[in-house]
Amino acid sequence: MSHDELKMAHRKAVGTKQTIKALERGEAEAVYLAMDADERITKSVLELCKANGVEIIYVDTMAQLGKACGIEVGAASVAILVN
Repeated sequence: MSHDELKMAHRKAVGTKQTIKALERGEAEAVYLAMDADERITKSVLELCKANGVEIIYVDTMAQLGKACGIEVGAASVAILVN
């Protein structure tokens, strides 16, 4: 998945709390993670992705990830949800 696919995704969970909830419910198809996000924040997301076999796509910065989601603040993680 590219950044364009993230922008065009109909359903997504923006932010770490929402991403974790989507992973726990089995709704996440892919997860975008910002490489500059604090490891304490992203560790549980990484573990859930590995446990559930969900693809992880890395983005350079939280600002880029937030912008790709159409928000004006940074985002540490975003999940693309199954339709």
